[in-house]
Amino acid sequence: MAKSPAATAPASPRYLRRGKVKEVYEVSPTELEFRFTNDISVFDKHIPSEIPHKGETLARTAAHWFRLCERLNVPHHFLGLTGPTTMRVKRVRVVPKPRTLGARPKNYLVPLELIVRYYLAGSMWDRVKAGKVSPAELGFPAGKALEYGVPLPEPLFEATTKLEPTDRLLTTKEALELSALDAKQLNGIRETILRIDEAMQDEIGPRGLLHVDGKKEFAVDANGVLMVVDTFGTADEDRFWDKAAYERGRQVDFSKEFVRQHYRQTGYYDRLMKAREAHAEEPPIPPLPPLLVDEVSRLYTTVYQWLTGEPFAPTTPAA
Repeated sequence: MAKSPAATAPASPRYLRRGKVKEVYEVSPTELEFRFTNDISVFDKHIPSEIPHKGETLARTAAHWFRLCERLNVPHHFLGLTGPTTMRVKRVRVVPKPRTLGARPKNYLVPLELIVRYYLAGSMWDRVKAGKVSPAELGFPAGKALEYGVPLPEPLFEATTKLEPTDRLLTTKEALELSALDAKQLNGIRETILRIDEAMQDEIGPRGLLHVDGKKEFAVDANGVLMVVDTFGTADEDRFWDKAAYERGRQVDFSKEFVRQHYRQTGYYDRLMKAREAHAEEPPIPPLPPLLVDEVSRLYTTVYQWLTGEPFAPTTPAA
C-alpha cells in the first residue's frame, strides 16, 4: 500500500488550476491534491448550480475504485484521501502535445479520454439516430433496426480529446498521434479498462446495477508504465442502470444522465448543438430548478451507496 502523503505535505498546497468539478493544488514536485467541489457540468458547460454533498460522494467513490485497482494490480496515481472532499495523487506533466517531449515520452498525462460502451445509449444513440453510425459499425448485422438500450455485440472502445475546450471524437490514428502512444500501449489501455469494468460489474451487479458505459484517463509514469489517473466509476464519468428495471424493459439511469435529460427536454441541448455546428456563440446554460437540485443531490448519494455498498453519512455541510 502507498504510504500516506500527509507526512510530506507542505503547510499550504499551492493552487494550480480549476477543472469542471475539482480544483487542483500542488503539494510537492511529485504530488498533487484534488479538491472536489459541488459543481456540476454537462455537454462541457458548467451549470451555475451547486449540488449538496456531490463533491464528497465523488471523492469517496473514486477512492473505492482505486482500491479495486490495487487489488487487480493495475497501476494508478491514487495515494489516499486526506479529507471528505480531498485526495492526494501522483503528479505527472500536462502537455497538450506529448511528442514534443521526445520519441518515447515519460511522466505525462495521456491527453485522451478513453470510453468503453457496453449498451447502446447516450451520445452513441444520438449518432445512430442521426445516421452517423451504422448497425454494422457497432457489430450488428447490416440493416438491423436498433433500439435504445440494447447490449452491444462487443464492448466498443473509443477515444476523445482531453485537453481541448470540447471533447472531439478521434480515429485510432489520430489518438496515437496525439497521445504519443503506440498501438500496443493503446491496446493495453483497452484491455486494462475491460479488466476493471468486469470487476466493477461483478461487484455492483449483486447490488442491482448495470454498468452501461464510462470513461477513464491514463498517464505514463516516470518509468514508462501506464497508470489510471483522474477519477472513474462515479456518477459523473459513468452511466449505470437499475438492473431489475432493465430486465423489465426499462432503462432507469443512476448517473449524471438524469441532468443531461433535463437540458434535452427543455430544448437547451438542441440550441447548444446548433450553435456549435454553426461555430456561433454558445447559449449560456441556465441553472437547475431548486427542486431538481435536491433530487440530483439524492441521486449522487444513492449512487454512492449502490456502488460502494456503504451507507452515506455526510461529513461536509450541505451547502
